[in-house]
Amino acid sequence: MKRILLLAILAGGVVTNGMAQSKGALGKNDPKAKAILDGVSKKFSQLKSVVANFILKVEGANNSVTDSKKGTVYLKGAKYKVNLDGQEIISDNKTSWTYAKDANEVTINTVDANSTSLSPAKLFTNFYDKDYLYRLEGETTEKGKVLQNIEMTPTDKSKNVFKVIVSIDKKGQNISKMKVFEKNGNHYTYEITSFTPNTNVSDATFSFDPKKYPGVEVVDLR
Repeated sequence: MKRILLLAILAGGVVTNGMAQSKGALGKNDPKAKAILDGVSKKFSQLKSVVANFILKVEGANNSVTDSKKGTVYLKGAKYKVNLDGQEIISDNKTSWTYAKDANEVTINTVDANSTSLSPAKLFTNFYDKDYLYRLEGETTEKGKVLQNIEMTPTDKSKNVFKVIVSIDKKGQNISKMKVFEKNGNHYTYEITSFTPNTNVSDATFSFDPKKYPGVEVVDLR
């Protein structure tokens, strides 16, 4: 379940839509939220690369934390690599590799450029698209930071995820936290613990080299 969620949230295809587009006839998007999101997108688009550490917390229906894991995401344009507790998820924007350490298995897929799934790059830029409505919920203060909280709801009500709360550091104009709500009552929170821009990340980071994983089983679904 956790692996499926991680793939759904972090390893979806890259969406090429603009960040804060209008909803046309729906007309329900909040212009204040749009201005905030546009600011985040503009800042991120000017960065050459990003390395961010995060904590993934899994909560049950009663808000009790049932699991907590630390991870790191490397971003360079639309390319990304995620390391999380025995898993590696890598994408060069054409091919994606999902490696499971316990099984020593890598699954290879072709990136769907038309997918509307959330990807790591969208966590900092266009993390919502034409399939979401968004509004500013207000501000809170956590760990000395003023956070601007934006609620996103999918227009497709058949989706398992019915709500996402994105919390933006007002001063830094970075994503601080994202909380995903499922219909079954589970909550998944991604909290960014560090954000380092313009680090020296080589292109080799965003491909999977089987020579570095002796005996790895390759499942090629392309």
